[in-house]
Amino acid sequence: MDEPTSGLDARAAAIVMRAVRNTVDTGRTVVCTIHQPSIDIFEAFDELFLMKRGGQEIYVGPLGRSSCHLIKYFESLPGVSKIKEAYNPATWMLEVTAASQEMMLGVDFADLYKKSDLYKRNKALIAELSTPRPGTKDLHFETQFSQSFWTQCMACLWKQHLSYWRNPSYTAVRFIFTVILALVFGTLFWDLGRRVSQSQDLFNAMGSMYAATLFLGVQNSSSVQPVVAVERTVFYRERAAGMYSALPYAFGQVIVEIPYVFVQAAFYGIIVYAMIGFEWTVAKSFGTSSSCTSLSCTSPSMA
Repeated sequence: MDEPTSGLDARAAAIVMRAVRNTVDTGRTVVCTIHQPSIDIFEAFDELFLMKRGGQEIYVGPLGRSSCHLIKYFESLPGVSKIKEAYNPATWMLEVTAASQEMMLGVDFADLYKKSDLYKRNKALIAELSTPRPGTKDLHFETQFSQSFWTQCMACLWKQHLSYWRNPSYTAVRFIFTVILALVFGTLFWDLGRRVSQSQDLFNAMGSMYAATLFLGVQNSSSVQPVVAVERTVFYRERAAGMYSALPYAFGQVIVEIPYVFVQAAFYGIIVYAMIGFEWTVAKSFGTSSSCTSLSCTSPSMA
């Protein structure tokens, strides 16, 4: 738990830590980072892992009743002032281990901890707990992830669906850009579909389709990058937690785009098809006709 009491008043913080303490009493282990705890909240903990700036350990061990073990350790260090009566041990601990105190005393609390009996006890405990007991085996799982590949794909697809549904601005910008681009190209190639007497007309029609593919593709690629950049941080965290692998995530990211791209292409196709003036037949619209046009069935001499 990362600072569960931050932003709470004394009563609310006490309620939260009482719930945490009740959870610990059921046999579970809870790790918390606490910011400026009161005396009661600080003494609700059993063990303390204290580090100085830079991540070096300066105390790892039990607190004891009324923080007696913590106080005894630091008061045994040379030059450290004694704690005042009824003073908050958490506040006193931070004051006596500050960087300014280290400079004034000419000591390094990290080095003092590494030379202490407490450090040796912790190392011995780590070595003892790292050695498996006779007759026991290491935990082994047949698969890295708890769910099947298909379940991971469906979960990622549903997550991406909710993410896109809650981001309407991303979809709206794409559709607005598509409509504007369709009107621009429809105006540039107005009534081009009815002018098929020359081969240049065919090239112009093909050029309009190529330009549409180019512009829409570039626009979609650039607009999706901020979305992917935000999702990437979430993906790193959830993949490290063993929720799913990279392939189901990619599956969901690609499949969720298909309906949006399909509707986008339909909007563009209908607008441009009508403005350019292509034939309104099923065979011509979907490209299923096998009949020859005046341009495709030219004689060898014309070719």
